[in-house]
Amino acid sequence: MTDTLRYDGRVAIVTGAGGGLGRAHALMLASRGARVLVNDLGSSAAGAGADAGPAAKVVEEIRAAGGEAVANTDSVIDGSRLVEAALDHFGQIDIIINNAGFLRDVGFHKMTEQDWSDLYDVHLLGAFRIVRAAWPRLRDQSYGRIINTSSAAGIYGNFGQVNYGTFKLALHGFTQALAVEGRARNIHVNSIAPAADSRLTRTVMTPEQLAPMRAELVSPLVGWLTHETCAETGGLFEVGGGWVSKLRWQRTRGERIGGGNDFTPEQVRDAWPAVIDFAGAEAPADFAAGMAPFQKIMEGA
Repeated sequence: MTDTLRYDGRVAIVTGAGGGLGRAHALMLASRGARVLVNDLGSSAAGAGADAGPAAKVVEEIRAAGGEAVANTDSVIDGSRLVEAALDHFGQIDIIINNAGFLRDVGFHKMTEQDWSDLYDVHLLGAFRIVRAAWPRLRDQSYGRIINTSSAAGIYGNFGQVNYGTFKLALHGFTQALAVEGRARNIHVNSIAPAADSRLTRTVMTPEQLAPMRAELVSPLVGWLTHETCAETGGLFEVGGGWVSKLRWQRTRGERIGGGNDFTPEQVRDAWPAVIDFAGAEAPADFAAGMAPFQKIMEGA
């Protein structure tokens, strides 16, 4: 297909848009007609300080290219202020891209409560507050597209990132439940787990590794998922370097142990090969499918 996907008449909030992935998303949407609230507190990669410069610079880039944008430097923790700013400037909200974040990598045995709570505030609480503030308007207008930024650190686990990984995977739980509630109101919610050159990945990868992983090679997926013609919702996508893949939960066929009677740890041990055998695995697509084995038991099957 050669028709161009555009966002004329749409308003997008992009958090953490002063650089990296957020900047790429904001530039892409603006170049295709969206009006963009470019949000960035301007903190360091470890979440310290504030600087109005990054957001202002991206707005300058957008305007120089003929687009329409406004800078916002509120913390995502004050999510309602971002929503109010978008409404004040543009009168509506259609797209939310929760991208803001930072790292505080440390082994769990050395992790402080501050290392935990600071990441929670920005990655999870901030996303919640922005979406909660916008949700009534999205429902009333029967339209919305939301992207939550997850991570491989949450999907697979990674040393030194118990805090980061926890909240990144929690964001996908947020996505899945919102997708269920929003579907009837044409509010689609998806998660991406990007691999890209950014100030965060530069702390753990070499320039040579990151050279083919430009942030601009993630934004096209964001563009599709936030377009009005995209029906996808509740999905989790890995993306980077032009590669895009959808993930799903899988489970083994399992084993009912004891036939409904009391059973022992020894019986679990003996059934273990069947419990963990993914041959013939299934992929439950929703809550009802996930509960199906228990439903059968409750029905006496």
